[in-house]
Amino acid sequence: MSLFWRMFLSNAAVLMLATGLLVGPWVTVSSPVLMHETLVLGGGLIAMLVANALLFRIGLAPLKRLTKAMADANLLEPGQRTRVTGGGELTELTETFNVMLSRLETERAESSCRALSAQESERRRVARELHDEVGQTLTAVILQFKSLADRVPRALHEEVITAQEAVRSSLDEVRRIARRLRPGVLEDLGLPSALRALVTEFSAPGVTVSHRVDGSLTALGAEAELVLYRVAQEATTNAARHSGASRIDLKLRAAGARAVELTVSDNGKGFHRATEGAGLQGMRERALLLGATLTLGSHGSGGTTVRLRVPLPTGGAI
Repeated sequence: MSLFWRMFLSNAAVLMLATGLLVGPWVTVSSPVLMHETLVLGGGLIAMLVANALLFRIGLAPLKRLTKAMADANLLEPGQRTRVTGGGELTELTETFNVMLSRLETERAESSCRALSAQESERRRVARELHDEVGQTLTAVILQFKSLADRVPRALHEEVITAQEAVRSSLDEVRRIARRLRPGVLEDLGLPSALRALVTEFSAPGVTVSHRVDGSLTALGAEAELVLYRVAQEATTNAARHSGASRIDLKLRAAGARAVELTVSDNGKGFHRATEGAGLQGMRERALLLGATLTLGSHGSGGTTVRLRVPLPTGGAI
């Protein structure tokens, strides 16, 4: 039965009941209306209003649930669906919304995959240009300074050496940036070695980073390893920049027989439902690519914990 007929028939039943009481021997109205008759009519009116309110509340409850589901829908947290109840237009509307949400989640995942793939390609291109072009140019400048240091007067020798060391420091920084953009260790030696290198090279004033990585993890796949590495990289950077932490702990371990879990925790000021920035949204989008679960919260002693749980591909083993 459609929503229109349900509401119409429920109201018709209330009106028919009221009419039957008025025309029957149970309720009579004098002229002028007596006080007790006024009380009876007023009570009947109140009863009709209450009955209508209850009927409308029950009839429109599925629509209210659907409205709340629409307001709470988040494509970065897939799998949320509205329970199909009622009948007629409401059932059709709820089913249509669920289908639309599934389609949007699929399209969002596909577009995120394309965007992240393009981002990684651009990172590799920039890293290659930094290493091959800027790196080679700075190396040539260092060699020129070295040659010049042997020919300049002694009074200028220290200045030339200082300039040479400044260029060498810039070269080291360019190489470090290139490694962060394109983690060659990840491609050559795998995720455990790449995470250890990430922690070793991580530098932030007053921040100590420790790691505990299970080196026996295998069969994760290149895509899963890249997602885990990027989430670890982003989480440690966010903790150092925004949490005011003095210590960051990074852990990678097996989570049962069918998943691996990455945890990045700090002792900073915690996460108090602040607005999610581009970094956290990027981590959520990367998690969607693998069907992984990303959770963020504060633990009892203060600080923030980022936890990424990645299911192993079918046929994979630890």
